[in-house]
Amino acid sequence: MSVKQSLLALLGEQPRHGYELRNEFSRRTGNSWPLNIGQVYTTLERLERDALVLRGDEDADGRVVYSLTPAGREQVDEWFASPVALDNPPRNELAIKIALAVTLPDVDVTRLIQTQRRASIENLQKYTRARREADPDDLAWQLVIESLIHAADAEVRWLDHCESAALRAARRHRSTSPTAQGDPQ
Repeated sequence: MSVKQSLLALLGEQPRHGYELRNEFSRRTGNSWPLNIGQVYTTLERLERDALVLRGDEDADGRVVYSLTPAGREQVDEWFASPVALDNPPRNELAIKIALAVTLPDVDVTRLIQTQRRASIENLQKYTRARREADPDDLAWQLVIESLIHAADAEVRWLDHCESAALRAARRHRSTSPTAQGDPQ
């Protein structure tokens, strides 16, 4: 997730202070990806340093309002016009966990996968309930929740694939081991 680009996009709509940016991001994404206020202000400082936003004066409540510069507007326009690059995918803790598990002798891979599948199915059910309860006029949230549903569904299907592959590998290993061929150890 690009916090930088998200904040720039929100500032392109109107000038805002940090808490407004965090709240607006959360509202528009259905609180799906928590945004720490410290992260917002650190990002705003970098954006100001890079001349993408202008820091305004403090208001009566001590809040600083930021606005977008022409260079910041250009970045927002470029972001929306460009596809999201998937050539360097983010680390996937689950994929790493399973990849390591299948290489370690003392890990019950089937149990690990079944435990994760149950959790993934629970998430899928939770997202499906959230979709039913969502405001039908809130297109932003509808699209976010659909993305979460599709990701959870894909994860369940991938876990099924992992379990099948692990079971096939275990059968191959048993059939090629010396004891399986009748050789004493």
